[in-house]
Order: sequence, then structure tokens, then C-alpha cells
Amino acid sequence: MVKNKTKATEADVAAHLASVENVAVRADCQALAGLMAKWTQEQPKMWGASIVGFGQYHYKYESGREGDSCATGFAARKNEVAIYLVAEGADQSALLARLGKHKMGKSCLYIRRLSEIDIGALEALVKGSVTELRRRHG
Repeated sequence: MVKNKTKATEADVAAHLASVENVAVRADCQALAGLMAKWTQEQPKMWGASIVGFGQYHYKYESGREGDSCATGFAARKNEVAIYLVAEGADQSALLARLGKHKMGKSCLYIRRLSEIDIGALEALVKGSVTELRRRHG
């Protein structure tokens, strides 16, 4: 059976964020860490080498594959931040329309700068995703 490569680690979150090369991305990640801790009521933890995660859940697929992952989190990329919205929360489409400049993948929201988005909409997206995830996985 395939093992999940991305696991919680004991790596220092503050040191990881301080090592982000792009100064603007670093500042946004440091701010986002504080916001996500407030929104989720969870302390940040490193998942793998690059994901700053908040909370965790256990999943099990019909195939039998199971594992643990962060409930939400983010990762610094070269010129943007990837925010993990694992489950589609209520009103996600309307919130994305209100959010501002972004790209959305299957479960990753990409933003270039926090200053370009509606922080209230981001908060609702994160909380909605975590709420739906907990509904599905307990």
C-alpha cells in the first residue's frame, strides 16, 4: 500500500518561514500563520518540508488507503502562496468571487499577495473548508 509522504514533523515553523527567500511572500506567510492560528484555534505545525498546517484529520478511502493530513494550511511558493482548502465549504463559489485576485486548483487556492484579496472572504473559505472536512471525517 502507498504511504503518505507528507507527515507532521517537529521542524520549527518560525525558522521555516524566516527561510522563505521572497521577502513579500515571507511577510505574507508570517501574517497568514497568525491568521490561520486564530481562525482554526490550532497552532501551526510543519507537514513535510514546506507545508505549514493547522489541525489534522484522519482519512480512509474506499480503496483502503488511509492516513493523516493537516486540516488546512499553506505553503510558500516562489512568487505566491498556496492555501490548502481540502474540502469545499458552504458558499465557496460566492466567496471566491468576492476574494479578489487568485487562482483555484482542485484543493489549492493560489494568491500572490494578501493585500490583493479580501481577508474576510479568505477567513470564511478556510473556516468553511475545515468545517466541511470535520463533518466528513469527524
